[in-house]
Amino acid sequence: MARRISMATRTELVEAIIERYRSGSRADKQRILDEFVAVTGHHRKHAIRVLARRKQPSRGHKNTTLRYGSDVRDALILLWEVSERLCSKRLKPLIPVLLPALERHGRLELDAELRDKLTTVSPATMDRLLAEVRVVARGGQRRRAGMSSAVRRSVPVRTFGDWNDPLPGFVEVDFVAHSGTSSSGSFAQTMVLTDISTGWTECVPVRTRDSGNVIVAIKQARSQFPFPLLGVDFDNDSAFMNEFVVSWCRSENLEVTRSRAYRKNDQAHVEQKNGAIVRRLVGYGRFVGTEATIALRQLYAVVRLHGNLFQPSFKLREKTRIGARVIKRYHPPVPPVARVLAHPAVTEADKDRLRALLVTADPVLLFAGLRAAQEELGKRVDRRGISQTLEEPVVVDFRRFAANLKVAWKNGETRPTHRRPYRRTKPLPKRPSMYEPFEAQIKEWLKDEPALSATNVLHRLIDIEPTRFEAKNLRMVQLLVKTWRMEMAGLFIVDSGWFRNVPASPATAAAGDADTFAAVGNTSP
Repeated sequence: MARRISMATRTELVEAIIERYRSGSRADKQRILDEFVAVTGHHRKHAIRVLARRKQPSRGHKNTTLRYGSDVRDALILLWEVSERLCSKRLKPLIPVLLPALERHGRLELDAELRDKLTTVSPATMDRLLAEVRVVARGGQRRRAGMSSAVRRSVPVRTFGDWNDPLPGFVEVDFVAHSGTSSSGSFAQTMVLTDISTGWTECVPVRTRDSGNVIVAIKQARSQFPFPLLGVDFDNDSAFMNEFVVSWCRSENLEVTRSRAYRKNDQAHVEQKNGAIVRRLVGYGRFVGTEATIALRQLYAVVRLHGNLFQPSFKLREKTRIGARVIKRYHPPVPPVARVLAHPAVTEADKDRLRALLVTADPVLLFAGLRAAQEELGKRVDRRGISQTLEEPVVVDFRRFAANLKVAWKNGETRPTHRRPYRRTKPLPKRPSMYEPFEAQIKEWLKDEPALSATNVLHRLIDIEPTRFEAKNLRMVQLLVKTWRMEMAGLFIVDSGWFRNVPASPATAAAGDADTFAAVGNTSP
């Protein structure tokens, strides 16, 4: 296959060899033509026409007149602003309605020629005239399509209803972020790949989300599946929708599809595994650095066997809608390995390897390894990946672990990744206030002069300490004086027996007399 070159390189190549081709002999032309076809990939007849065409004389600059000038642009800016900055395709049919209203109220004065231009201008011309205005109105940034937009458009969409019971090998792919409560900075992530037909799931930890690591993770998961991969279904994440990942998948004969934007139900299979496997076993903590990524890899090495061999899962058989009610019926729950062994499209060699793996796998030993990996991972929850002290690896006493399985439920939560350590927050020390040494003096002033204002209090403080107090402290003095007045008023009301001295109303006095009579009547002799 010929190696493709860019259009600019082809033009330069034609200019370099065209004179030599025209002046050469028949044998020279044949040799030059062979080289040109091999380099450019052109058809031979097209290459002959390119090299044999005559040079066209330059026609010079075409004298054109500007149809839509600054007057049309200024009027369009006004119409665009009044219409609340509509797009040009919506502004075009609004102009015949908007122009008479603006002229009727004296907002715009137009002559007949300018009015005709505004009513006949096309939406594309509006876009060109308003381009710079829109950039300034947007804050000086020109809106541009993302780098992955062209790649995303080239990948077909597959919804949740388009699978139609595919063969084993078509997987949904998604990322689970281990960012904790903050998504800032760098943190580890888990790539989850779930087979649609059998439910077989592989998890691969990734330290960063660059394209190279994504391709390496897909290669690793591809080598771990018990059957060859046939297709991958991504979401619209830029980690997947880029030229490197999509081109590599297609070069490996993998069918590439994507879900609809903001429609997580298009990837319902892998989204369910994100919670049932990753979040259930790893939790929601933050994991950073190489050591955390290695601990995740050790955990997933056990999880892939324990989950795919010994964890039954449901698979939807049919779904019926009756009005607003949806009735779902499922196949009997079986582990993913059972579906792989029962599927006729899986080769016997792959099934034999699975049967041998199933015979040698010990569920209790795998479960003990899972808890040990979680214990190792639990030491790194919400910790940075640098400046950590090296700790001894977790050693599991298998006999003791197996013996405690019957009573482990009494200990409550046994997953180390979900037992979050208690962190006591140290209270901040209280800073001494500059008004504390004068608090007693100010209260005496307020007691002697209840109507004393905060401004007068501040003036007295300035007279006492002119270097400490200034006019800008008035707001703080007002708050303190208000607080101290409320405290003094409360003490006055309680201590002076004000409630006992308030004269009672006739109804209250009658009620009090009745209560007194009842109390006297009920008193025993």
